[in-house]
Amino acid sequence: QVRLVESGGGLVQAGGSLRLSCAASGSIFGSYRMDWYRQARGNQRELVARITSSGTTMYADSVKGRFTISRDSAKNTVSLQMNSLKPEDAAVYYCNAYLGGYDCWGQGTQVTVSS
Repeated sequence: QVRLVESGGGLVQAGGSLRLSCAASGSIFGSYRMDWYRQARGNQRELVARITSSGTTMYADSVKGRFTISRDSAKNTVSLQMNSLKPEDAAVYYCNAYLGGYDCWGQGTQVTVSS
């Protein structure tokens, strides 16, 4: 099993940057597909970025060119670097780990973007 703890959220002005981190417990972290999702108030949770165990990445169209997902298997962490933030990026951001039908979520971290 994996336990996930997100950090790095906060308040930032539009155009600014934030770096979210997700710390994972568990000895096979490197085998998990890791995702960042977000959920704005009144909206459904949406996939923002994904990184596979082999390092392949994918991004939602709305964040391409602005967000970068990365993982450090030695430190059991996955990060989301968010640049050029927009008010519409404001949401609770969640880290997710997936492996062979096993699905685990963190508690979320709030990102607020002021215009």
